[in-house]
Amino acid sequence: QVQVVASGGGLVQPGGSLRLSCAASATIFRVNIKGWYRQAPGKQRELVAINTNGGGTNYASSVKGRFTMSRDNAKNTVYLQMNSLQPEDTALYYCYAVDLRNRNDYWGQGTQVTVSS
Repeated sequence: QVQVVASGGGLVQPGGSLRLSCAASATIFRVNIKGWYRQAPGKQRELVAINTNGGGTNYASSVKGRFTMSRDNAKNTVYLQMNSLQPEDTALYYCYAVDLRNRNDYWGQGTQVTVSS
């Protein structure tokens, strides 16, 4: 059973930074971690950052220039560096992965980010 685990969330003041991690229990040849989504209370889940088929990364306009996604293929771990955090970034952050063998989606349990003074 493949697992995808997000971590690194927490409470931070406006203007602060956090780095989220998403680790898969299988290698990159089995699980492709595609990117990050978030869901704030009372709102729909929205895209934060996602890899494109061309190898680039698309970011939501609200986070562009502040958030950066990177990956360590040897660990099959994807990171989301979040700078200049604002209260509107408060949400449960999920990483999204695809099983390359059977095309199943994996979301993980999410990690809470709270931006508040």
